[in-house]
Amino acid sequence: MLRRTVAAIRPLDAAAMDAARARHGRLTKPAGSLGTLEELSIRLSGLAGVCPPPLLDPATVAIFAGDHGVHAQGVTPWPQEVTAQMVANFVAGGAVVNAFARQTGAHVTVVDVGVAATLPDEAKLVAAKVRPGTRDFTVEPALTREEAERALEVGITVAHQLVDAGTRILITGDMGIANTTPAAALIAAFTGADPGRVTGLGTGIDSDTHSKKIAVIRKALEMHQPDPADPVGVLAAVGGLEHAALAGLILGGAARRVPVLLDGVIACSAAVAAVELAPDAATALIAGHLSVEPGAAVALAHLDLDPLLDLGLRLGEGTGALLALPIVASAVRVLHEVATFDSAGVTEK
Repeated sequence: MLRRTVAAIRPLDAAAMDAARARHGRLTKPAGSLGTLEELSIRLSGLAGVCPPPLLDPATVAIFAGDHGVHAQGVTPWPQEVTAQMVANFVAGGAVVNAFARQTGAHVTVVDVGVAATLPDEAKLVAAKVRPGTRDFTVEPALTREEAERALEVGITVAHQLVDAGTRILITGDMGIANTTPAAALIAAFTGADPGRVTGLGTGIDSDTHSKKIAVIRKALEMHQPDPADPVGVLAAVGGLEHAALAGLILGGAARRVPVLLDGVIACSAAVAAVELAPDAATALIAGHLSVEPGAAVALAHLDLDPLLDLGLRLGEGTGALLALPIVASAVRVLHEVATFDSAGVTEK
């Protein structure tokens, strides 16, 4: 499945982009007056292969949840059981991501790809556990290569299922106590940035824990020497199950020519991995916001993506991306609904 998906990802459609540029030139507004929205709508036309591209409704945020063996190294003060508790909160509709999804009209899909606890059988929860959490990557690789590939394929499968059900934009969501540690490790491995530059405070840690977190990441990278030319190997060595699944979601969305709206540092680390696997997957990516986690800025610069929002967010879950959704949807709606100078009888300059 992974190889077929990568092979299906293609560059943007130049003819559709030319048509979008030409249409913008005929709409009842000064040329270029919508700034970033115009360029975004042109790129989305190229992704869809048609102008105007489909309206981005419905939207779905896919939240992938997993636990992390590196939690044993004291990189966060939060207990690991919070992951399972927050999954239950998502399913019950009580988290910030649920509130923002209701505000924007987006659907929420929750996927257990690697929660350490055994979760109850729940209709609103997708059971796709590859294993109950990763291993401690300061001792051994976090995942086997087979496990990393299975997690990627979980994300690909979810992408296909959501698009088949009508979703027109995929939004990345995540949950996993300690997951900013593997995110920083992935970003350092793929970009070559020093761990100290990409490692932040996560859910809120003191300076001593922050120093420990950097040291843990540095130790893992020195131990495993992950090769960015082997993205699956990097994910296996220092990644997380939710990171790999999000990379798969991105690949699946790109293969189906559906945009993928990125959230924070977890999604950004997954995006770097996805683009290493399939460079043209970058054409499907939209950076929803700039997380205060420093690795996010490094990853977005590596991907050559400019975030739409900068609100000082660091929650994860998909929250920042959901706030950006109306902006992205508006960019597409302009091409559908704004009159041309001719049709509106408006005189051009």
